[in-house]
Amino acid sequence: MPSVLPDGEPVPADGVLPAHALDGADGRPLGFYLHVPYCATRCGYCDFNTYTATELRGSGGALASRENYADVLVDEIRLARKVLGDDPRQVETVFVGGGTPTLLAAADLGRALAAIREEFGLAPGAEVTTEANPESVDPRYLAELRAGGFNRVSFGMQSARQHVLKVLDRTHTPGRPEACVAEARAAGFDHVNLDLIYGTPGESDDDWRASLDAASGAGPDHVSAYALIVEEGTQLARRIRRGEVPMTDDDVHADRYLIADERLAAAGFDWYEVSNWATTDAGRCRHNELYWTGADWWGAGPGAHSHVGGVRWWNVKHPGAYAQALAEGRSPGAGREILTAEDRRVERILLELRLSGGCPLSLLAADGTAAAARAVTDGLLEPAPYADGRAVLTLRGRLLADAVVRDLVD
Repeated sequence: MPSVLPDGEPVPADGVLPAHALDGADGRPLGFYLHVPYCATRCGYCDFNTYTATELRGSGGALASRENYADVLVDEIRLARKVLGDDPRQVETVFVGGGTPTLLAAADLGRALAAIREEFGLAPGAEVTTEANPESVDPRYLAELRAGGFNRVSFGMQSARQHVLKVLDRTHTPGRPEACVAEARAAGFDHVNLDLIYGTPGESDDDWRASLDAASGAGPDHVSAYALIVEEGTQLARRIRRGEVPMTDDDVHADRYLIADERLAAAGFDWYEVSNWATTDAGRCRHNELYWTGADWWGAGPGAHSHVGGVRWWNVKHPGAYAQALAEGRSPGAGREILTAEDRRVERILLELRLSGGCPLSLLAADGTAAAARAVTDGLLEPAPYADGRAVLTLRGRLLADAVVRDLVD
């Protein structure tokens, strides 16, 4: 089952934010995340808040079925307009994730985007992305998405090897994601991402190299590569516990990361976040950069998280409960937290350090400043940016990013 929501204080029924949340808002970008919780089947490694038709049947899911889900999203977008009041900002990024957003009709995704445009306006050059499973789109569908205002698409490739896809319970065939890139280009998408996963049980170094070469050779301008994390409660975790497949290995993950960075760099991709590479600055995912730099975003959909001006909240998880709240004119928020200045300082270090530009040394307390000096000596931080007042990870530092962060925030 999907992971549990965090604890927090109750969200007011009308969703109203503390007055300070919009202080200085005109200096921060505003984005929207739209969560589509539907999947045709559940992948064995997935811990996201997603549901198959069988899982929703008889559990109130009809209130937020695939057929009417766009209407429910529009209801929350309109709620966002009421909560943010006279906030004049236009939306700079929209990201539709899931789940499998492309199980909805392209017209439905376009309708949700149109509601954001009507309620807030889209900033000139706004980035509008949807995730897509390779088997859930075709040239006609992609053309409809593009006509509806989407200009970036992210395909879940994961691997180019059939036996690796089988362990992950992915249903597409090798070669289909690469074909999707060509179809998206033909439909007019300027920016295309392929998502990869490394460290799957049974995957070899050569399998991983083949996946990287297939992905970069397909012509996307962005590649994301994530280490497989085995989450408790997933089918993959149960298979590992039963001894059907081996446990993932941190040393293997490190080796695969080094292979990824080398292979992608040779193909013209530059890293700009620990798990993300792009061929140009324009190819970077601006929506994710919004998360990593602590800007504002409204997350619509069951289980979606939002952040505005140091206030973070999250919606109820089940699609039926989510739709019911909106139908009754209530916020679907399940809980929230108001971040302290110290919380925000620590989060800035944690997130910005993962970026190629790093984080300012001025964010660090005394112990963190001393740790940064040691990290330079140990080859974990780049010396030249350090001399200019920034902490920037070296390649070795990227492999140990979590440990470096822990030292810097102490």
